[in-house]
Amino acid sequence: MPTRRAILFGGAAAGGALIVGYALWPSHRREDADRLDAKGDERFVSNWIKIATDGTVTVVVPHCDMGTGIFTALPQMAAEELDADWSMVRAEQAPPDSLFANGALAEGFILSGQGLGREQIPAFLRGIVGNSFRTIADFMDLQTTGGSSAVRFTGVYGMQVTGAAARELLVKAAAARWSVSPDACVTKNGRVILSATGKSFGYGELAAEAARYSPSSNPKLKSPTEYTLIGKSLPRADIPPKTNGTAQYGIDVQAPGLLYAALRIAPVFGSKLKSVDTRGAEGMRGVRKVVKLDDAVVVVADRYWRAKDAAASLAPVWDEGGAGNVTSASITAKRQAALKAGPFDVDQKIGSGAEALSGGRVIEAAYSVPYLAHATMEPMNATAVFRDGRLEVWSGTQDGLGGRAHCAKVADLAMEKVTFHLMHLGGGFGRRLPNYFNFLTYAVKTAMALPGVPVKLLFTREEDMQHDYYRPNVLSSFKAALDKAGAPLGWVNHYTTEDNANPEAHLIYGIANQEISTTKVTTHVPTGPWRSVEASWHGFFIESFVDELAHAAGTDPVAYRRALLKEKPRHLAVLERAAQEAGWGTPLPPRHARGIAIFECFQTIVAEIAEVEVADDGGLTIHRITAAVDAGTTVNPDGLKAQVEGAIIFGLSAALHGAITIDKGAVVQANFPDYEMVRLLGCPAIDVHVANSDGPYGGGGEPGTPPVAPAVANAVFAATGIRIRELPIRDHGLALKDRPSAIR
Repeated sequence: MPTRRAILFGGAAAGGALIVGYALWPSHRREDADRLDAKGDERFVSNWIKIATDGTVTVVVPHCDMGTGIFTALPQMAAEELDADWSMVRAEQAPPDSLFANGALAEGFILSGQGLGREQIPAFLRGIVGNSFRTIADFMDLQTTGGSSAVRFTGVYGMQVTGAAARELLVKAAAARWSVSPDACVTKNGRVILSATGKSFGYGELAAEAARYSPSSNPKLKSPTEYTLIGKSLPRADIPPKTNGTAQYGIDVQAPGLLYAALRIAPVFGSKLKSVDTRGAEGMRGVRKVVKLDDAVVVVADRYWRAKDAAASLAPVWDEGGAGNVTSASITAKRQAALKAGPFDVDQKIGSGAEALSGGRVIEAAYSVPYLAHATMEPMNATAVFRDGRLEVWSGTQDGLGGRAHCAKVADLAMEKVTFHLMHLGGGFGRRLPNYFNFLTYAVKTAMALPGVPVKLLFTREEDMQHDYYRPNVLSSFKAALDKAGAPLGWVNHYTTEDNANPEAHLIYGIANQEISTTKVTTHVPTGPWRSVEASWHGFFIESFVDELAHAAGTDPVAYRRALLKEKPRHLAVLERAAQEAGWGTPLPPRHARGIAIFECFQTIVAEIAEVEVADDGGLTIHRITAAVDAGTTVNPDGLKAQVEGAIIFGLSAALHGAITIDKGAVVQANFPDYEMVRLLGCPAIDVHVANSDGPYGGGGEPGTPPVAPAVANAVFAATGIRIRELPIRDHGLALKDRPSAIR
């Protein structure tokens, strides 16, 4: 992480020139963008925004489309500040070129990590700061989609700023035509209007002239009271092509002479190929080549099923490197030993920390979560062709520019010799982020072994499930001391990690004495980000233990949390809203119960209440999940609701069924029969209630996941007295049943 001083002052020299405002380029960069991405009579007016002579405004989005709705929300944010006519606004994916590296994303991540916002940077420094982050993003090949960052970082630091700045440029151009001060002009619905006469110019008439002006480094943004687009549930732009079949995913790519590749990856992570007899496979119908790689064997054929069958016929011999005896039990034992003996790194200490435990009744509990796969609907895939010293790749990734850079590195080519086509992707959840591009590596190496021939490499569902980068399995232990009234005097938490301490382990609750520490334990199993990342396990741990404290205190779980949130008005409001909407405290039928959980991550607060029924035979029916959400200012309420609904279902699948287990060093689960998902008939009714607040813009795609598991587990306890401290829930004698009122 660069120092704050380096961030603020290091970019001017690195960028070669002092540019005024992050969102706005020197003229040569706009000219470069016109050459690269402008079509017909379009003209880039500012970063991410181009305007055609007919007034069409195209917002160039430096993210991928994986169903999060950001190709609507981000244009809403830009169009709001631009005062554009929404009917004339379009969205377009940014090319995977360094010219479109996402400096706003770097700015948001780094400043938020420093506890800063854009408004805290002095206005006269914002141009230098912005240029610094653009340079950082260029150096990092950054166009990443993840971390619920699109709206809260790209939108806030990029789209709103560039929209406001573009509006100022258009006003300047109109004022020059009328020979008046820009203050004499206003904007509305894609037009600049002369206030005194009502005369106006459309944005399309002014775009070419506007592009000649030097933009402000600190354009004036609207007050939320002036918003006409932000806050509206506008229809999502990506839905029609996804429902009429015109959206093209990586798996849909076709090319003349296309061959197909199937692969066998070493089952034990880290293993290397020792030998393989390829003669039988090479003689099978349609097989064109067998490619040997360090840790895999790839069969290329004229049909995918022929390639798959030939790959299945191989019997590779692997060097397992000593990991062939590792099991889930041995991994758990290793983590348990570390959690018991340390060493521990203290992440946070408040008040007297662990010493406060001596002042009251001590409650203890330990929790664990298993490895989880991403299990995206579209398996990993990529199509590549290496021809005349150049490489061309088609794939759906969570970073188009990063994907291009990765392919260039694998092929040992300069970036300008690599073309990368970023496709729609059928699910990401962290699996298609940079550093987890094994599918691109295999595709590029295979294509380079067959020069001049396009090759589509597809993971089977089994390879996809068994060669993921998994959500880690994590163990966590808690101790809390309660006073005579049952209120917590002290809170002590130790948990295992595979890298650094997790800020998500920090509490939203007002407990005077806290001590939170970690112990690092690594294994040979590859891990990576999974929807909501560390929040996915700390949400379960913390909210389950808080529920145990409420039970030990003999207090209603909502009332217990209410008392601990009295200094947090936003959190308290979300808690109260969820309780009200769910009818907390109202009578339920026998064997029914409700459970509550509240968690904040990605600057968004979500409370969820699960209503469950547990039959005498252990049949578990989840009737309803009620969620209240505070994401600060909500750009598109319907879009946010959809993201929370999806996050709930995603988290529910993991809570009820999800577990990747290891035996003989390899993953046991191979396909959906082994790795269950919530299906339509078992899915509860979901009610999401969105409340705006004065908080910062929050994320939408991930914050709905962490509260699901603890809400359901707490409801199960309320119904049965069974306290679930280890996921998945199915391992506790409970079997999910269809919801009687579900659509049939």
